[in-house]
Amino acid sequence: ALIFEDLFNVKDIDAEGKKFEKVSRLQCRSEAYDMDLLLDVNVQVFPVDLNDRLSLALSRTLSREDVPDTGVYQPALGTSLLDDYEYVMHGKVYKYEEDKTSTTPKIAVYVSFGGLLMCLKGDVRNLSSLSKIGVDQRLYLLIRKSS
Repeated sequence: ALIFEDLFNVKDIDAEGKKFEKVSRLQCRSEAYDMDLLLDVNVQVFPVDLNDRLSLALSRTLSREDVPDTGVYQPALGTSLLDDYEYVMHGKVYKYEEDKTSTTPKIAVYVSFGGLLMCLKGDVRNLSSLSKIGVDQRLYLLIRKSS
């Protein structure tokens, strides 16, 4: 059911200054792949500290059996991916950008979660499953702290 999964280290928080009281922009670096992540998080709901290690996953559905999502939350779903994560957002892919200046092809995927933004940049090969998802497609972002 997961189309992307990796561990990220929080390298900076609100590097450009705090814009909103309850939201912080995290700058993170991937452990397994050569990727950068910018992510807005409601820190009142999910507090994050510098150097925290986050397990991040992206999925089209919350179902463990990969049952397509209807777009409407169904609390009677039974066990789902929600049970494995501490912080979940539902959003929409709104832009892809190719970095043609790099020696290896890189792509940036932009997703909006009701105004909280994510930009995941990395090698096209590592984001191949994401690059197949079209603009306006919906995704779940699932995060938990990892030791």
